[in-house]
Amino acid sequence: MALDADSACAQDPQPGTQPAPERPADEPPPAKKAPAKENADNATQSASDQPTWDPLRAEKDLEVGQYYMRKGDLDAAMDRFQDATTAKPGFAVPFRFLGEAQEKKGLKKQAIKSYQRYLDMVPHADDGEKVKKRIEKLYKEVEKEKEKK
Repeated sequence: MALDADSACAQDPQPGTQPAPERPADEPPPAKKAPAKENADNATQSASDQPTWDPLRAEKDLEVGQYYMRKGDLDAAMDRFQDATTAKPGFAVPFRFLGEAQEKKGLKKQAIKSYQRYLDMVPHADDGEKVKKRIEKLYKEVEKEKEKK
């Protein structure tokens, strides 16, 4: 009696392989493994509130923000400086420019915070005295505004 190739393979194990062991009836079936995902647990992909470390983007945001400052578009400049602080946490320079844009826009309290953050990050900055004077000036203006109310 002749066997075709399909029926022979189904009945006879391949040489060098072992048949799967039978499991007892009371044992649960083995858990299926999830297919492997590449970089599926990357924090920047799984959590939208996590900053994306991109120092080159931070430099570009800073450059574009300065361009908007020269053009007088303070809102766009502030957005770009804010983006730069997110793209490269610990990068102090955007906070100084953000403070400058906020000061020009009349957002004095926010400007004080941005300038102070800059000084906290770079306590011995070359322009530190200039920034401290700006903070003092803004603080006095904020106090005057409080007195008028």
